Amino acid sequence: MLKKGMVWIPEGTFRMGSDLEDYPEEGPVHDVTLGGFWMDENTVTVAQFRRFVRATGYVTVAERPLNPSLYPGIDASLLVPGSLVFSPTRGPVDLTQWQNWWRYIPGADWAHPEGPKSTVEGRLLHPVTHVCWEDVTAYAAWAGKELPTESEWEFAARGGLVGAKYVWGDELTPVGRAMANYWVGEFPWQNLKPIAERRTMPVRSFPPNGHGLYDMAGNVWEWTSDFYRNDHRETTGPSCCAPMSDPRVIKSAGSEDPTLPGEAQTPRRVLKGGSHLCAENYCQRFRPAARHAQPIGSGMSHIGFRCIVRP
Repeated sequence: MLKKGMVWIPEGTFRMGSDLEDYPEEGPVHDVTLGGFWMDENTVTVAQFRRFVRATGYVTVAERPLNPSLYPGIDASLLVPGSLVFSPTRGPVDLTQWQNWWRYIPGADWAHPEGPKSTVEGRLLHPVTHVCWEDVTAYAAWAGKELPTESEWEFAARGGLVGAKYVWGDELTPVGRAMANYWVGEFPWQNLKPIAERRTMPVRSFPPNGHGLYDMAGNVWEWTSDFYRNDHRETTGPSCCAPMSDPRVIKSAGSEDPTLPGEAQTPRRVLKGGSHLCAENYCQRFRPAARHAQPIGSGMSHIGFRCIVRP
């Protein structure tokens, strides 16, 4: 039965991952077999999320007071509801230090994307942002849906293309046309796009992929249900010739960031798709194979989600 606003992704086997040297976490490339499922045509919009909030009274994590025990050593003045918001720099900076362009803004949340003085009016068809894992699973349960696994997301994003670099093919701008919302210029200070296009854009602003799915690259990162691992070895098949069937990483152990002290470690899940902050000089991850680790309790101004329904 046709499901409104969703696309049927037929069962199949595909080559998952990439062997790009700059992004070793995307490998090894391996075969994966999946059953069919329904997927939202586009990321969940502000309007859709607002209907959920109004129907349930749900309060997102970014709107709740912070627990001091979870943030040892943090200035008490910062332990107020809020979220991380991108702030462009005035010039070139060290790209290994993300703190150069991310700011924790008190009062920033899904309804106030840049802080308490901002609003989502005029952006109701933009993807909802500042949602963490607890928020997106609450929405999915309300909608009678689930979050996709990493393999389901990537399979759908490829749109039937085999081994293509992007969700639309191998050329970044075929016939000179941009196919997704990503950073143009030198990140994080020089953005050559019109001012109105330097943040999220309305869903469906670019052509769909081969399955009829919109924005499977750029705009916002999307949550998946898999816990993060440094590569795909946990989800490869038992031999070089056997495709893995419906792989899932359901154990949180090993997903934490090893560079953080023990008390600051938290489970991380896989994000897919890249965002409007991905650039050619930084984070070239607006590709189907690309992946990123995100702490489950943190939303940001460039992270959203879409849902699936399994038969």
